[in-house]
Amino acid sequence: MLLVMSAFSRRALVKGGLCSAALISLRAAPAAARELLTEPAKDAVVKRALSAAKAAGASYADVRLVRRRSERVDVRDDAVVAVSSDEEYGVGVRVIADGAWGFAGSPQVTVDNAARVARRAVEVARAHASLRRRPVALAPEPAHVDVWQTPLTKDPFKISLEDKAELLLAMSAAARRGPGSCMFQGHYEGLSEWKLLASSEGSYLEQHLVRVDPGAEVTVLDERLGVVASRKHDLPPRQAGWEYVEGAPLLADARQLVEEAREKLRAPVVTAGPRDLVLDPSNLWLTIHESIGHSTELDRALGFEANFAGTSFATPAQLGTLRIAAPHLTFYADKTTPGGLATAGYDDDGVPGGRWDLVRDGVLVGFQTTREQAAWIGERASRGTSYADSYRSFPFQRMPNVSLAPGARALSLEDLIAATDDGLLVIGDGSWSIDHQRRNFQFGGQLFWEIRHGKKVRMVRDAAYQASTVAFWNACDLIGGPASWRLGGALRDGKGEPAQMNPVSHGTPPVRVRGVAVLATAGAR
Repeated sequence: MLLVMSAFSRRALVKGGLCSAALISLRAAPAAARELLTEPAKDAVVKRALSAAKAAGASYADVRLVRRRSERVDVRDDAVVAVSSDEEYGVGVRVIADGAWGFAGSPQVTVDNAARVARRAVEVARAHASLRRRPVALAPEPAHVDVWQTPLTKDPFKISLEDKAELLLAMSAAARRGPGSCMFQGHYEGLSEWKLLASSEGSYLEQHLVRVDPGAEVTVLDERLGVVASRKHDLPPRQAGWEYVEGAPLLADARQLVEEAREKLRAPVVTAGPRDLVLDPSNLWLTIHESIGHSTELDRALGFEANFAGTSFATPAQLGTLRIAAPHLTFYADKTTPGGLATAGYDDDGVPGGRWDLVRDGVLVGFQTTREQAAWIGERASRGTSYADSYRSFPFQRMPNVSLAPGARALSLEDLIAATDDGLLVIGDGSWSIDHQRRNFQFGGQLFWEIRHGKKVRMVRDAAYQASTVAFWNACDLIGGPASWRLGGALRDGKGEPAQMNPVSHGTPPVRVRGVAVLATAGAR
């Protein structure tokens, strides 16, 4: 338990008559969290913004100081082709006035400017008040005072860009060292998100999240036939330090990527028709994201959000009755998964991260909510899914880590293959498409293997599978056990207008799904 009384003595000024009591919740945190404690200058900015909002007539206010850093290195063959390093820092103030939301942000983090931003946010709220459908009402939440940080051993921003480029170039050399030619593309991206959230209710929360994304792809060419084949590495991005990159088998796998791409190049086009699918976690995470993750966002379910592929087939009226999946499947939302890209101590409403079921035993039982949304479906507390991707962005409902719980039996991917008489194994993520209510979809992959009588017999190519969400998940009859569960994910999940990007992970075991339509996405050669 981290106890820093000097930290609380500074944070106590936030109360300033704006709250009657604060719940001191200094949860267990790494020793490095001591470095996160803010300076008096930042405390002064926060205090001024909150007091100015109250003086202007806000019934609620929160202020966020956010510093985001990013860096990226791109390599093609034996050359570094792009290097970037960016940083932004600013203040955003969100208020409720006259029953409506208002927001303003600025890159000038000073005491006087924070007050101006707060007053501007109140002006915006009052301009919106006549347009609101209902007064904004927030679910109750105790005030929290806390620090939280991504557990890590090595800060990736203290590793030189030269070292990162050398790793990618070493991978390229290993991939291109064998017989035959290939094109290699590698990248490394790191994201750092530091934020301080203080509210008029007394919360004072400081967090530092670090995410890393190393990746590689090889492309091989058959000059005689004029066709190409590519293979991406399946390593997902992760909330972690540089040790995640160092411990990954990127260099060891470089030549294997080439061999798999060459086998894919020589493989026949898949035969279209219904097949039993065995889906590896490296493929299934994206199917979960699109069909379950987005469909259980409450704003989509109620029709308030229709950007980036629409609304949802699931509605609150179907809670407890809609059978989305087979009885042995449970999907859960989680902000606490170690390494999950959406994992955090608190959301941008100041609600602690937690875990809850979205689909339990195959039936829809929950949605993703914020403090504003909870009452819309009769819940008394927020699920903690508010997030803004910048100081200049308004926080709204964003997807937490959404995962498929493993089965009770200790089944592996190999066990699922052995149990399949006529099927197709799909590895890695590829192209995808889904309709505007998240009902019907099509997904590709990286590698496809025909399964005959419990064995992988040959690789095929140019395949995709097509299904409807409810029929697909109800046709799942086998699921891997806890040891087969793995995380996938993406750094940038788009939503909203203007668009915001949210990092999110999805854990899953391998599964088998019966009788799915398999398409040939290219003609025979």
